[in-house]
Amino acid sequence: MKAYVLHGVGDYRYEEVSMPKADPGTVLVKVKVVGICGSDIPRIYVTGAYSHPLIPGHEFAGEVAEVGEGVSESLLGRRVGVFPLIPCMRCPQCQKKQYEMCSNYSYLGSRTDGGFAEYVQVPEWNLIELPDAVTMEQAAMLEPMSVAVHAIRRMQPSQTDKIAVCGLGTIGLCMVMFLQEMGCKEIYVAGNKDFQKQMAGNIGIREENFCDVRSANFPEWLMDRTGGVGVDVFIDCVGKSDVLKQGIKSLAAGGKMVLVGNPASDIPLEKHLYWKILRSQLRLIGTWNSSFTHEQTDDWHYVLECLEKETVHPEKLITHRMSLEEFGRGFEIMRVKSEDYVKIMMIE
Repeated sequence: MKAYVLHGVGDYRYEEVSMPKADPGTVLVKVKVVGICGSDIPRIYVTGAYSHPLIPGHEFAGEVAEVGEGVSESLLGRRVGVFPLIPCMRCPQCQKKQYEMCSNYSYLGSRTDGGFAEYVQVPEWNLIELPDAVTMEQAAMLEPMSVAVHAIRRMQPSQTDKIAVCGLGTIGLCMVMFLQEMGCKEIYVAGNKDFQKQMAGNIGIREENFCDVRSANFPEWLMDRTGGVGVDVFIDCVGKSDVLKQGIKSLAAGGKMVLVGNPASDIPLEKHLYWKILRSQLRLIGTWNSSFTHEQTDDWHYVLECLEKETVHPEKLITHRMSLEEFGRGFEIMRVKSEDYVKIMMIE
């Protein structure tokens, strides 16, 4: 089969590789749609993976093409989404079904071969069957949407909360969509590109609720919009020191800072900001991955239900659709930011 194989930092090749097979307890998924995650770019160009060679890609959906021993043949031909984290099932977190916090997990696309290929081996446990109403493009965005939902559920916002979202990549825009779906009305967002303003508008953010940080100071802008009180929730989808500081400055007393973005570097904190955390009794909430327990209450089933009800439309975030053969151009677009993009996808 054809696949994009990462042989080392910056060394990825579109090449012929051996077709995986369905081992016991696993299936072979024919990849129909796969998206590039922001985390794939440093993995490919900067840090490398945990081992090489490796096929990256963890945001994908497809059809079951083969089943291994112990897996029902009724799955053959089924349309499926894929939870990419493979839990150990033994650690204390797994015993409590908190699989996203597993101490010894594997991961499709970063620790074992993933979806930048024609086929991928997936444990049966990691599959979620797709309702007919859910498209393959939507299903390939189940992972980032579920990450956004997990963060929102961790913060437990009320519909009257004033909420700021900094970082308008896929996760940040998904966050806005699901906050709106949950009935939150006062959502403020920050961006530094005209394209981000356009994308925010496409999903319902009014122009007056978009702060262009090229010409405005976001904390001051938020204070102006909230009568000097501050916001109840500040969501950092960036992971940089200055955004954390902006969030602390922008929060009302008793507010919540939600940390979603992967850290780009060390994040020092000035004494006066630490004092604000103490004196304003702020809450810093960390969030990681998403809940997948095969129960209707988990994040993935919540997202599927929203897709079935058509209350969210992640397809609005897809800016590029490519064949597998030309998909490598998507990595380069994201690396050098040569074009405006949100979600770049390979579609069979």
